Amino acid sequence: MVISYALESIGYRFICQTDSSATVLIAKEYQPDLILLDILLPGLSGMDVVRHLKLEPLTCTIPVVAVTALASTEDRECILKTGFNDYISKPYMLEELEAIIRRELARKFTPYPALKLCQD
Repeated sequence: MVISYALESIGYRFICQTDSSATVLIAKEYQPDLILLDILLPGLSGMDVVRHLKLEPLTCTIPVVAVTALASTEDRECILKTGFNDYISKPYMLEELEAIIRRELARKFTPYPALKLCQD
């Protein structure tokens, strides 16, 4: 609920998915630009979901950001090793969430320099 409000307030469109077992199917169907995924979920954990996302050809390049209360250095390292592109721990500031979203989207949509296009 909080993350939905945060995304709405900064002008992003989003799909809210509460069934972790259907996340991969939804991601394959809608091809989102970014996925914000909690780690501690009923059923499949966020760690399991990201592993499945990274194995699927249609979803393997979608950036996935962990949103979690797990905040130790070991937790962060484990989460990033699992396949998440970035990490934000709860509670977080709206500005911090927005910065992570903008950074991940900028990485995904980095334009090619004109010289590089001409060389290809």
